[in-house]
This record gives sequence, structure tokens and C-alpha cells, in this order.
Amino acid sequence: MKTFKKDLLEIEVFDTRDEMGATAASDAAEYISGLLANQENVNIMFAAAPSQNDFLAYLAKKDLDWKRINAFHMDEYVGLDKDAPQRFGNYLAEHIFNLVPFGSVHYIFNENKNAEQMCRDYAELLQSVNIDIVFMGVGENGHIAFNDPHVALFDDPETVKIVDLDIKCRTQQVNDGCFKTIDEVPEYAITVTIPAMMKAERLFVVAPTALKADAIGKIYNGEITSQCPASILRTHKAAVLYTDLPGAAKISMQ
Repeated sequence: MKTFKKDLLEIEVFDTRDEMGATAASDAAEYISGLLANQENVNIMFAAAPSQNDFLAYLAKKDLDWKRINAFHMDEYVGLDKDAPQRFGNYLAEHIFNLVPFGSVHYIFNENKNAEQMCRDYAELLQSVNIDIVFMGVGENGHIAFNDPHVALFDDPETVKIVDLDIKCRTQQVNDGCFKTIDEVPEYAITVTIPAMMKAERLFVVAPTALKADAIGKIYNGEITSQCPASILRTHKAAVLYTDLPGAAKISMQ
């Protein structure tokens, strides 16, 4: 493992994606256990993407007091069927939410509500709790959650909002194998905003593979700008970015 630091952000680079996922899960479990020793419950927000597969697989095997952990997620497509496998809530149910006995699980999607109502209700929910931890990824265009560069606001007054997805973000969903063609990818989504995620006490950022190399290079080498929304992670007091060698290809290894 090699470790880099840029401003406040620590970046850990592993030889393999599997090693990355195992270490990130062990670090997360240790941190959760520490919180549970000092408080009744822990609130965690989860990202949903293939980049999280290894991390979530290892995390689900950890011996934690899951009944004292409340689960949330950070974004969801608008317009997909309830049972669509691409829906982020369904991804998380398969990879973590249905695998361990959480105290509660809070989904963004509600088939009885329109997008505006879902957005308002999830914002109210998040405003009523303190999120202790965010498990997140980084998009190919540097987005965090669905805060693409053209809609990313570091001082966003909203907690949850509806956004249109840029072409690079929608293309990523095809690159990830979630959709066969870009025409199948929804144009709109609901996302938790950047300030709402940055309020969490601890951020675990998992972003493997060469597909993320450009974004990670911009995080490390570029300016803190909404043109690379994930660059704001450099200002968080307790954020660690986990990646593998292909993901770190544009960070100097000297």
C-alpha cells in the first residue's frame, strides 16, 4: 500500500482491488465499533455502484451490532420501474441492506410519491438525524452522489434535490455495465447534496479501476472546484479515499 495526502484528504493505494475492498471494510468496521462503544446508534449513508462491490461484500461479513445501525442512501434514478435492477435502492438491498439486520433502512424511492415529494420527504428525514458516516464513490466526471459538475454546489442550500445527469455521468452507467445503451439511462435523478454529505463525521471513499483515474488525478493534482466535485473532499477533516493501482495511475508514485 502507498499513501498520499492532499490538503486534508488521505489517499490509500492498494496493489489489488480486492485488497482495497478488504482494508476499507476493516477500517470502516473498526470505526463503527468505536462509535457504538460511545453512542446508542450509528447513522450511515451508502453509495450504490459497482465500484462498491468489493467493499460491501467484505463489510457485510463483519461482526457488528447491526441492529444499532440505521442505513440511508444518497441518490436514486427518476423514472425507473420499482423492480428495475439498476435502481440504487435495489442494488443496496442486494449488496448490503438485506444481508445484515439493520435497525432501520431508509429508501429514497416510494412508488406512491412523485419525484418532488420523494425529494422533500428524504430531505426532512436527513434534517432530523445526524449522519455519522458516508460510504461513497467518485464518478468518472468527479461527481459525488449525483452531483455532476454542472449542478454541483459546494454551498448548496438544499439537502436533497432533483438533477439532470450529464452525458459523461450517463455514459459511466453503460461503462459500469448497468445499462446496455445510453438511451436506457434515465436523464434525471434525486441526489443528496454536497454540503449534506460533507456534514458527516467520517467519509470512506471507495473508487477503484482505471475508469476513475482521471477523476482521482484531478482530485490530487487540480484545484478545489465544482468542475471536479470530489475535489471538495480535500477540505473534510476525516476523509480517506481508497483506490487500486489503476485508479491511482495519474497520481505521481514518487
